[in-house]
Amino acid sequence: MDLEVKGVAASPRGQAELSSRGKKLSQGWKQATHGLRPADVPCLDLGKLGSSDEEDGDSYIPYSKRFPRIGPPDSSSTVSWGTPLQTPYAQHHQIQQLARKHCQKKMELSLEQKTIPENLPSPTDKYKLKYQQYEAEMKEGYKQYSQRTAEKKKNNAQSQESSQRTAEKKKNNAQSQESSRKTAHKKDPQLEDRTDYDLTALDEKALLQQCYTSKPYTMQHSIRKLEAEDVAAERRKQTVVEQVMVDQLSRIRTRSALTENVLSNKLRFDGRILSRNGRDACRELIGFFFMYDTSLTVYEYRQFGKNRTNALPFIQKGVYSHQHGQRKGQQYDLSDFYVGANLTFLSCNLSLPESIKQNPILTLRVTNIDEAAMDILKTTSVGIKQDITQQEIDESRVFKVVQGILKEKLSKRGVRVVTGLGKYFRELDRKRDGAFSKAVFKRALTVFHLEVPEKDFESLWLILDDNCNDEVDYGEFTRAIIGEMNEYRKAFVRKAYMKLDFNKTGSIPMVDIRKCYCAKKHSRVLSGDATEEEIKSSFLETLEDACSNSGEVSYCEFEDYYEGLSIGIMNDEDFVNILRNAWGI
Repeated sequence: MDLEVKGVAASPRGQAELSSRGKKLSQGWKQATHGLRPADVPCLDLGKLGSSDEEDGDSYIPYSKRFPRIGPPDSSSTVSWGTPLQTPYAQHHQIQQLARKHCQKKMELSLEQKTIPENLPSPTDKYKLKYQQYEAEMKEGYKQYSQRTAEKKKNNAQSQESSQRTAEKKKNNAQSQESSRKTAHKKDPQLEDRTDYDLTALDEKALLQQCYTSKPYTMQHSIRKLEAEDVAAERRKQTVVEQVMVDQLSRIRTRSALTENVLSNKLRFDGRILSRNGRDACRELIGFFFMYDTSLTVYEYRQFGKNRTNALPFIQKGVYSHQHGQRKGQQYDLSDFYVGANLTFLSCNLSLPESIKQNPILTLRVTNIDEAAMDILKTTSVGIKQDITQQEIDESRVFKVVQGILKEKLSKRGVRVVTGLGKYFRELDRKRDGAFSKAVFKRALTVFHLEVPEKDFESLWLILDDNCNDEVDYGEFTRAIIGEMNEYRKAFVRKAYMKLDFNKTGSIPMVDIRKCYCAKKHSRVLSGDATEEEIKSSFLETLEDACSNSGEVSYCEFEDYYEGLSIGIMNDEDFVNILRNAWGI
């Protein structure tokens, strides 16, 4: 039987070869223990060793303490060429260190010599120059990067240090103001009567809103926005005009050509309801005054979603007269229509919502008129111009005198006073009609330190109480003594409120106010003196103070806030920019 062991046949000849090889191997081991390295033992070249990515010195598991012996059973503990016999872990660690050092030296030599492979041609001077330039640029770029990194670290450290100093200053100022306030309170027991004359913390927080005067949009963006608004407004008006023509032509039984010519001789105007109810105050009304019979009609423009619109009659076409003021009983004519004019109607004679009928008199404020149509009607009409009476001139003078007396007192604390007056009267309004007696108004002026000379107050009361029933609407009274913002400013206040009150409920939850208010473009935020949250908290705190219910904001409260803020802002565009920056309108 032929047997093979490791590739060698188990024949007599093969057994002889095996025995001879075994003898030579044992002789080699014996010589290795006593002499130099045998010729058939390869030389140990550590230079060819290298570290492998798969090796990990930490993952080596050492052998047990009973190490196997290297060599035949009769060999000693040292190898013949003088290397001490070490443990397997120590040998492995030493070889690995030597290999790493060798690789590192080899890489350094290759980097210094910049060797080129033999199979590539030597670079020309042109490419050598390019490589030198590239190398110089890389070194310069790394140098600049290091410098920028160092500067950033330095600037960050300085900014942190300055912010800490600013915080400490604010804290010290607050502590000093608080201590001085406490000291003054101890010295003066009547301080409570004088605090309303001085600026309070709420006044200062309200005045922060006046820092929004920068333009929120670029010139091109503003132009595009205005053009889009003009197109939308013109589309609304055209929709109402078409509906009016359809309604009137269907009621008048004459020749169509004559009827259209007669109906085209008209003045178009925009209006709003003077109401403290948000749903009524934000109604979009478009009216028409017809010259051929001095009649007028008012339509309400309503939009349902993005594409569905409708124009519904709000006040039916008819001849109407003034129901309040010095012209009470006189029919409306062309001179009664101008921006800021009031048109009064008896609410009981009209088909109006119940919320409007609660007040016996409906007052419409003219917010815009068709100037081109007005010029044409003035030139073609004769005898319709009505001069202002001396009595109306005297009334206007009384209003200006009273408002001039209170203007200085309201210049910086207008928000707190106007919103406070509104809140004060709403809490007293048990009947929910908004009318109060002379004594109530006098007491309110005393509470808010808005004293008016007795003579001027009596003149003012005679003008307002034209029915002589000793009751005046508090909205009318506050407009008379304080004044009100113009219709240009009022339009943006209504636009901001309508954007917030997207459900048309007449009140806005404070949560929605917080979400929609934007403080990113506030000057103190841009300069780093305050954070967005600080500015937002200041606004919300002053607005909540003006509200009867801290959880929601009604239209009258929202309007009163900006009415008071408007007193200290002279420029219309500055006031409009405050609303645009804060509400994105």
